[in-house]
Amino acid sequence: MFARDKRIGPYTYVYLVENVREEGRTKQRIIANLGRKEVVVARGDLDRLARSVARLAQRSMVLSVVEGEAPPNAMCRRIGPALLFERLWQEVGCRAVLEELAAQRQFEFAAERATFLTVLHRLFVSGSDRAAEKWRADYRIEGTEALQLHLYRAMAWLGEPLTDQADASELAPRCRKDVVEEELFARRRDLFAELSVVFMDTTSLSFEGQGGEELGRRGHSKDYRPDLNQMIVGLVMDQDGRPLCSELWPGNTADVTTLLPVVDRLRARFGVGRICVVADRGMISAATIAALEERKLEYILGVRERSSAEVRSTVIDDQTPFVPLVVPRASGDLTELEAKQVKIGGRRYIVCRNLAEARRDAEQRAAILDGLRTKLAQGDKALVGNSGFRRYLKTVSARHFAIDEARVADDARFDVLYVLRTNTKITPLQVMLRYRDLLRVEQLLRQVKAVLATRPIYHSSDMAIRGHVFCSFLALLLAKELEDRLRRQGVAAEWGDILRDLDRLQQIQLEQDGKRFLLRTPTTGVAGKLFQAVGVALPPNIQEIPLPRPQPTA
Repeated sequence: MFARDKRIGPYTYVYLVENVREEGRTKQRIIANLGRKEVVVARGDLDRLARSVARLAQRSMVLSVVEGEAPPNAMCRRIGPALLFERLWQEVGCRAVLEELAAQRQFEFAAERATFLTVLHRLFVSGSDRAAEKWRADYRIEGTEALQLHLYRAMAWLGEPLTDQADASELAPRCRKDVVEEELFARRRDLFAELSVVFMDTTSLSFEGQGGEELGRRGHSKDYRPDLNQMIVGLVMDQDGRPLCSELWPGNTADVTTLLPVVDRLRARFGVGRICVVADRGMISAATIAALEERKLEYILGVRERSSAEVRSTVIDDQTPFVPLVVPRASGDLTELEAKQVKIGGRRYIVCRNLAEARRDAEQRAAILDGLRTKLAQGDKALVGNSGFRRYLKTVSARHFAIDEARVADDARFDVLYVLRTNTKITPLQVMLRYRDLLRVEQLLRQVKAVLATRPIYHSSDMAIRGHVFCSFLALLLAKELEDRLRRQGVAAEWGDILRDLDRLQQIQLEQDGKRFLLRTPTTGVAGKLFQAVGVALPPNIQEIPLPRPQPTA
């Protein structure tokens, strides 16, 4: 079937015709008279017909691939992950910084591409760097086709100690990944940007094997695996919630010893003067507070309210009225907070409470006590083995237990109550809100251990282990950048949906009638909004690409 024109008198007409065979001869049979040629062209009828036929042809090619009728050289690759995060990787500055540093070493492979592949794999699947090589086979990622064991070399390069150890701390050497962090911060810093607040938290990462010469040690395990070697990972975040830098220490390092070295390094590495440190109670000691004040640094620090005699006996019982604050949440619910200030001997404490969580704690305690009274009435001696019950029991005799009402009352005093110590001049509510931002650091650290699944770690050297964990830091940086852009566009999306919908976007390469085509599957779920928020233009549904020219023979 095709179109042809025929002149009849002074006019030319356009016909849609087909070839048929009648009585052994081939003849053209008119299917439709489309009208005078100048009218048909003016109305665009031929263009619309061509486009509709082209759409049907594209659909048939796609259907032939789906139904298994494609040519044997057809290839399918997932393009969503690299298409989106490549743009973020470039705009955050990761590509330029790594390429510049790698050029100084003159690698025979693309170290920046090896790092990007590892980071992308960490975002979507995670696992070992060896697994990233196999994962890459199903994805179209620019410049990574020739990479194999280069991933291990890239990790060691990122974690390699530098010759100049001027800004090193007693706990960790200065490495190349530190230079990357500083360069990334310098690229986003302008005359109006100020690193005025930093949030810090730590976690432990346990792993099989020795874990390098220095890092792999036994210590207090937050994974509840004291039988395994571990390392301590510290994450520092700026006032905008953006990961600023990461630190890595031997697994037997106590949290309380990490804060001051990190603060001193921050001031030297990022050129900041005035800074407010926000940290959890596990990093605080009297010596730490004295050292911060000696350095003239502002701080907002958690206090161990149950073990501090001053807090237990004086601060919590202070009768100063609380100041309420209601914070609306994205779900439409309200967060009810309250805070008050207590000053003792020049020390400023802020007592904070979340009313909704306090009510929930009271309800849970009441339910436990009701169950406990029922068990006691039945004479069940085994209830002491229940940790939820045991905390409220006291021993009456060798064979009998009773509810310890004093302990119940004391427990009620701490319902979702936490105490902060600060030397800042801001209001109690501002202190409380700033400390609540520390929860974002804790959430990011949980992502390191869960969503990003930094483990398993199979590297045997400290350098490669540092590089491996640093790639998780870069993955967090990209995830934060995407989160910020989605929030500015008003797009709400779960992280699991983001990964799943990006992974569904595929591109199929096939050859037909001596031509090569790329067919793109449609976007699903939130994928379309993701690309709009990042400013990435999707490739066309179908595009023809030139076939490689045959090499001339000698």
